[in-house]
Amino acid sequence: MLDTLADGGELGTNEIARRTGMTPSTVSRQLGTLAASGLVERVTSTGRYRLGIRLVHLANAVLARLDVREVARPHLVALVEATGETATLSVAGDEDAITVDFVAGTHQIQPVSRLGRPSIAHATSAGKVMLAFSGRELPQGPLRAYTTRTITDPQVLATEIETARERGYAQAVGEREPGLTAIAAPIRSARGELEAIVALQGPSTRFDSAAVDAALPLLLERSVSISRELGWTTEPPT
Repeated sequence: MLDTLADGGELGTNEIARRTGMTPSTVSRQLGTLAASGLVERVTSTGRYRLGIRLVHLANAVLARLDVREVARPHLVALVEATGETATLSVAGDEDAITVDFVAGTHQIQPVSRLGRPSIAHATSAGKVMLAFSGRELPQGPLRAYTTRTITDPQVLATEIETARERGYAQAVGEREPGLTAIAAPIRSARGELEAIVALQGPSTRFDSAAVDAALPLLLERSVSISRELGWTTEPPT
């Protein structure tokens, strides 16, 4: 019945009975029980029923106990098993993205795979995702060059971040460390805000353009799966 109301909005007793295959008398009794607990509410002006505000409190209680690291961990493992490259989980910090978990690939990358390591906002895939999806201001120049490939021009960075926002992921090739390729995608909270960042990274000699093209759909699929487990939905609210 709750699922039916979620799909249908405000519904009358007979409509709920028709959609669920239950008898109107059974629906009426169960609506009374659900209304008494605040899970549904009766709209006085129409006599119809809709989901109750208590569901919000229950949902918040569930979401509050979800640790993004706990939810994401199996997905990091799956990404490593599928690609052989190192998978990381980062969260937005004050200036850069910070690694909060990782699963080492076939050849662990040191010191890249290290808890607490910052992913520089303008020079890493995770940092670019943070800039693209957190709504914060872009860093102003001059931007520090870590390698010869680091983006140091704020205007070029702005274009790069807009591209990442449009395609739903970011990439960095040798921009923080020479010979390192990384791709990253956003993880969203139940409210659709940036919750964390999942990334894959490996030596450019192995994690080349063909390997990136093969890994990207897997990364995006996992980022969406983690987001949904945290309560995010792509469907607009009704």
